[in-house]
Amino acid sequence: MNLILWIIAAILVIAGIVQLLQGQIILGIVLIVVGLLVGPGGYSIFNNRRTTI
Repeated sequence: MNLILWIIAAILVIAGIVQLLQGQIILGIVLIVVGLLVGPGGYSIFNNRRTTI
């Protein structure tokens, strides 16, 4: 699962960089931020936030 999330995140970030180079600033920033949120490293929206007592 981590590999799939990493690949999706990498594709989103690369697409965001391409959009920035084409002049679409807002779409590029959105794609990069979404790529960082989806990725398994750092903050991921798919992490389980369970606390054990």
